[in-house]
Amino acid sequence: MIGIKVIGLGKSIPTRCVTNNEIASLVDTSDEWIKTRTGIEKRHIAVTETTHELATRSALEALKDSNLEAEALDLVIVATVSADTAMPSTASLVAKAIGANHATCFDLSAACSGFIFASEVAMSLMKQSGYQNALVIGAEVLSSRLDWTDRGTCVIFGDGAGAVIYQISHEENQVLSIEIGTDPQGAELICLPIQTEKNTFFKGEIKRPVISMNGRQVYAFSTSKVPTSIMQVISRGQIKVEDIDWFILHQANSRIIDSVAQRLDVPKERFFKNISEYGNTSAASIPMALYDVKNQLKSGDKVILCGFGAGLTWGTMLLEWH
Repeated sequence: MIGIKVIGLGKSIPTRCVTNNEIASLVDTSDEWIKTRTGIEKRHIAVTETTHELATRSALEALKDSNLEAEALDLVIVATVSADTAMPSTASLVAKAIGANHATCFDLSAACSGFIFASEVAMSLMKQSGYQNALVIGAEVLSSRLDWTDRGTCVIFGDGAGAVIYQISHEENQVLSIEIGTDPQGAELICLPIQTEKNTFFKGEIKRPVISMNGRQVYAFSTSKVPTSIMQVISRGQIKVEDIDWFILHQANSRIIDSVAQRLDVPKERFFKNISEYGNTSAASIPMALYDVKNQLKSGDKVILCGFGAGLTWGTMLLEWH
């Protein structure tokens, strides 16, 4: 048997915490409006921190948690849509900073589903290419990609990073089932153009690239696709929905999470939330949430991790916690 187990978790957030009242001083909104519609009370915003710095901090904590030396890492993947540089990859910068000198490194872009996509890729490479230890990080500094006059987006997003270290095991397997998918027909519902300089022959207006989103349609997609994906993964894992102890969904919106709980006929208490503290941190959301809930997990607990977002993409993983 070739199994995969989780041996280390890490998290990093920027120092600066921004409340809803501070956001209300920038755009026409209020603390009550934001909390009612999203469940967000505050978020952490990078003022001096960079994406690769947050990713590095989370990686170092995950290494400490795993008792693994960075030299033992064979693979580093960073899921992000807000890298500091197009090249080198964020993963390469992280590997350099932590001393992972033998690791294959690259970034992956799948927005809010990025961590699940990166985990699937990492585990596939581990089983096919003989890698023993893989570091997967979700890291975002989305605050630098926002229009701070757009109430529809600037109230939602926050910055942070979360890291997980996976290891090959011939004795146990924690990953019972996983699936990822894309609906390209919704590709333009959430967009973030790439920052580029126009060439010398361009005569038009140069616009700063920022996140745009059709919130209504994204909500409809999430509340229909997520329950379906979760049930498919649970079925493949040969268990029932009532056997799941914890649901850790991408922290996009509290109402989305509540809607999924209702559609699955599962008590809301089994759906972990930390969105009130961090907002939507995109690819960092799931590993940050897993880090925050880890002290509540018991050996043998069945845990669903589920991401969804731009692409339109989704990804669901079923873990048995050891």
